[in-house]
Amino acid sequence: MFPLQLYPERVASELAELQFRLVRGMCSLENIGEIELGASQREAVYRDDLLTLYRYTPQSRDPHPVPVLVVYALVNRPYIADLQEGRSLIQGLLQRGLDVYLVVWGDPNEADRFLTLDDYINGYLDRCVGHILERTGRQRLDLLGICQGGTFSLCYTALHPDKVGNLVTTVTPVDFHAPGSLLTNLVRHVDVGLLVEAIGNVPGDALNWTFLMLKPYHLIGQKYARLADVLQDRERALDFLRMEKWIFDSPDQAGEAYREFIEQFYQRNALVNGGARIGGRPVDLKQVKAPILNVYALQDHLVPPDSSRALQGLVGSKDYTALEFPGGHIGLYVSGKSQKLVPPAIADWLRQRG
Repeated sequence: MFPLQLYPERVASELAELQFRLVRGMCSLENIGEIELGASQREAVYRDDLLTLYRYTPQSRDPHPVPVLVVYALVNRPYIADLQEGRSLIQGLLQRGLDVYLVVWGDPNEADRFLTLDDYINGYLDRCVGHILERTGRQRLDLLGICQGGTFSLCYTALHPDKVGNLVTTVTPVDFHAPGSLLTNLVRHVDVGLLVEAIGNVPGDALNWTFLMLKPYHLIGQKYARLADVLQDRERALDFLRMEKWIFDSPDQAGEAYREFIEQFYQRNALVNGGARIGGRPVDLKQVKAPILNVYALQDHLVPPDSSRALQGLVGSKDYTALEFPGGHIGLYVSGKSQKLVPPAIADWLRQRG
């Protein structure tokens, strides 16, 4: 091997340039001000304890008559689905004439330590569905589940098939033991019951760092190594800060619901192996007979494609469509490529099925 050669003058020059760019970047940060999030107008139409149900202002004079309820995960904030102008799944759906609602779960406190999956799915979610159906005079609505919210939507549809007309799942884990399931490998043998007994609600910050450490080089080292270049441009800096705000803005998890979810799905893989129960009722995906559009991301490190693909062989629906997105877990909602592909595909699919 050749000996490593250092050129002091070159190193000094590069360090001086980096220092200059960092100082200039910090100056631009000082002038950015408040980070604004959200692209679409909405109003609160229903509240239930900590939960708020929003309806987005339709962007069509004659919106599609079937309401679409977006069900997000408990572990992050749902504004990633409506991050900013031009980078918003919800905005794309509104522009194509859909009538969109969103569940915002709220932040559990110590009094919510014993909330269960039954409380979330057969309680809060079912009451949101009931409110929308009463408000619109419909017998069924369409569900659009995102990540863990997609798993919730599958369970809800299996338990309440008469209330769901069409089901869209996006980056939704189904086979939690599929190859490449990093989160499963991390928590598969953890005594979650003991963890929850010891600390109660699970801190959102702990989950944030867990997700980051699944790909530390890419999500920490590589990202911040490029920060000096990102801060040179105001729009790029704003994009970066919006994503940083979302990544580190996670609510705590109600302890009992967290324990149930990890044990049933990540550890026992109950949707595939059988035995999933919500509130004492068995969850049988063969009871999901509504048309399904399953959207997954080919470079997803949180929900591997095979985890989502498993859905087709488990449900009772005869109308099943899969859409592969050539990107990652979050890119499906915010990348420029996704805006041209995903919202039009979802809107067209739902409209074709009435």
